[in-house]
Amino acid sequence: EKRFGVGTLMRLGDKPLQIVDVIPTGAFNLDIALGIGGVPKGRITEIYGAEASGKTTLSLHVAAECQKLGGIVAFVDAEHALDVSYAKRLGVQTDNMLLSQPDGGEQALEVTETLVRSSAVDLIIVDSVAALVPKQ
Repeated sequence: EKRFGVGTLMRLGDKPLQIVDVIPTGAFNLDIALGIGGVPKGRITEIYGAEASGKTTLSLHVAAECQKLGGIVAFVDAEHALDVSYAKRLGVQTDNMLLSQPDGGEQALEVTETLVRSSAVDLIIVDSVAALVPKQ
């Protein structure tokens, strides 16, 4: 603490538990497995898996659940592959969802940063990290 300042290093037991708001995933068993009932709000959550393993589907289920709770969802479609009719079938209110289809990775991250700093949305989905390549 002398070198880095008070509170930089502490015993975990000294810190009070923090209550975290969550957005359910729409999959009860997954919510239980996550331990807190969904994905935490205000945090970065990466959904990882092989191609066509359901990452976008899970993300859209979370989006639908967020909207059911009155939240605002933004979808940064770096792949330019969002299937709006599929999203609707999963329960997403697509008319109320913000959509960005950026020209490249830099623009996608700029849009994402602007949305985060604005605090105007409750959930931002970036699909996908692999598509965040520089514009050439």
